[in-house]
Amino acid sequence: MSTRPTASGIVTDEVSGERIIPASKRADGSTRKAIKIRPGYRPPEDVEVYRNQAAETYRNRGKGPVPGAEGLKDDKPAAQSSSAAASKNAKRREARKRAKAAEEVQGHSSPATEPKKEEVDPEAEKEKKVRNLKKKLRQAKELKEKKETGQSLLPEQIAKVIKINELIRELDALGFDADGEPKKKAEDTAADTEAKEAAD
Repeated sequence: MSTRPTASGIVTDEVSGERIIPASKRADGSTRKAIKIRPGYRPPEDVEVYRNQAAETYRNRGKGPVPGAEGLKDDKPAAQSSSAAASKNAKRREARKRAKAAEEVQGHSSPATEPKKEEVDPEAEKEKKVRNLKKKLRQAKELKEKKETGQSLLPEQIAKVIKINELIRELDALGFDADGEPKKKAEDTAADTEAKEAAD
């Protein structure tokens, strides 16, 4: 008695253990002899192919329902146990809402929950802005010198050169001259030179 044929057509005789491809008839009517298969040989058709689950899923996409859609309806207890962190976060949100509502009822916010506002020193902000403007002005003047020497400038660089007067006006509004020096010092030095000239 023989076993069922494999994908390549090999049949194994259970008594003798011999493997053969049985005789068959061709389309033209002639017969094909039975072929003996040597022991240990495994034809490529009989080799099991590794099937990657992810690749299989990708190949079959769009042929069935949305993956995981059934699980949303059936697995309510499992979802509850896995979302312990989500429930904890929901409780925290609720507590914050209640605290905020209580503050609004009282009409004032407590210092613990009030967002901290950084105290900005206006003098420090002014100095920072002046430094920034001085830097831009210095760069623009350097680019202007390059342009006057005949070097070509990029469009952004030309835009910086055009803004020189605007930068000088901003510095003037902050109380600084075109060189970035405070106006008071410039006036003092002018008064000192006048006093020296008058003394001579």
